[in-house]
Amino acid sequence: MTGSLNRPRALRPGDRVAVLCVSSPVTNHAAFGFGLDALRFAGLDPVVYPSAREPGAFRPYLAGDDKRRASDLTDALTDPDIAGIMFAKGGYGAQRTLEAMDWDALAARQPAPKVIAGFSDITVILQAVATRLGWASLFSPTVANSAEASQYSLASLLRTLMRPEHATEIGYPDAVTVVPGVARGVTMGGTLALLTSSIGTPTAARSAGGGILLLEDVSEADFRIDRMLTQLRRSGYLDGVQGIVTGSFTDCGPREDIEAILAERLGDLGVPMISWTDVGHGGPFQTFPIGIAAELDASARALRLLDPPLKPAGAPPGRR
Repeated sequence: MTGSLNRPRALRPGDRVAVLCVSSPVTNHAAFGFGLDALRFAGLDPVVYPSAREPGAFRPYLAGDDKRRASDLTDALTDPDIAGIMFAKGGYGAQRTLEAMDWDALAARQPAPKVIAGFSDITVILQAVATRLGWASLFSPTVANSAEASQYSLASLLRTLMRPEHATEIGYPDAVTVVPGVARGVTMGGTLALLTSSIGTPTAARSAGGGILLLEDVSEADFRIDRMLTQLRRSGYLDGVQGIVTGSFTDCGPREDIEAILAERLGDLGVPMISWTDVGHGGPFQTFPIGIAAELDASARALRLLDPPLKPAGAPPGRR
């Protein structure tokens, strides 16, 4: 894979945006309300689907049963009046949602690409739309974002959604260069635990070959991070990877310990690599486009997208 995947068009004022859950129920209702208001202030029209209102009655860690979540996602993916899909929150359950969906039927319908934006458990949804529909997407904050520096994170997301031509130069001045050099590839990846748990499933990429791979996580012990990285190595997932960007590893132990594990388990691949970028859980979060041809300059700690992450808002629908 050398070129960008099919890019949805950028959002514009008045666009209807589906807001739903494929994982856990919303528990921080104040943050959810703030996120919905922010979308409205930006001129968008958020349409809240039933799964985003589910209180966890089926199981407390799931936003309704699998059929409910799968139905909401399928409806949003195929509704021509919906320009984008944003997820209320992550948590756990997206793998179960994917299992309950008919991806062959979805692909046969050939819906026009639309914006898909989320992170954490949503990593597997971003993988699914890439592998089964061929769409680019956004690894970005969820609507009920209660993290520190949420205003910074929301501003980055809205710039990418509505002014993608201004979101092609992404700098990480506070990152650490692990392996210097320049690499070109297609952006991919997401939350480490979700990538490792997806290996071998029909909606996941078989490998990161040809990719600039993002990895981040939260609340994982150091030995678990080591184990997951080792699984990626032994499974062949890292074969042919062109560059690596690691984001935040919040509440995973002392930063110096995590940096040492990342360098030891990934640095010997010999590809340009930076660590501790502001992507992911627990703090300022720069939206990271997925499925876009890009150039990583590890020495400059910068990522340059070779295509805007979304097509200009005035572009006609269809393929890139």
